[in-house]
Amino acid sequence: MTFFTRTFSSPSTPLPSHPRTHILHHRAFTKLQTQPRRYLSAETKTAIESAIATSPVVLFMKGTPETPQCGFSRASIQILGLQGVDPEKFSAFNVLEDDGLRAGIKEFSEWPTIPQLYVGGEFVGGCDILVAMHQSGELAKLLEERGVVVEGGAEAGG
Repeated sequence: MTFFTRTFSSPSTPLPSHPRTHILHHRAFTKLQTQPRRYLSAETKTAIESAIATSPVVLFMKGTPETPQCGFSRASIQILGLQGVDPEKFSAFNVLEDDGLRAGIKEFSEWPTIPQLYVGGEFVGGCDILVAMHQSGELAKLLEERGVVVEGGAEAGG
């Protein structure tokens, strides 16, 4: 049984001979086909857009900045603190308080995990992206360009 055909190759070109190749591709294709597709409600989308517009730096997280409820949210808050983000230009939203927000933000951003950081209304990424950007200096540059750090950087904040 052939699951795929190659229209870009000649009829004499054989398909890959490894027997699991076809099974893996077929299972992946079937999974994509049968996975239920959710659609973000207009109400939830509007609420998320409003939340993102509340501040130049917005973090959707589990818990609050004072009491994060997961290690990734805690790490994200710590990174933002190390970067010297101005508290007056920062808002956090606890996704554990609202199941619609928790599911909706993942669909809105097309990013499967929480926390999620937005800067200037644009999605930056999750904790893994923040860590990488922090280590490379990209996050500091982005936050400075957007004017969201306390003057003097993290030293001025504490």
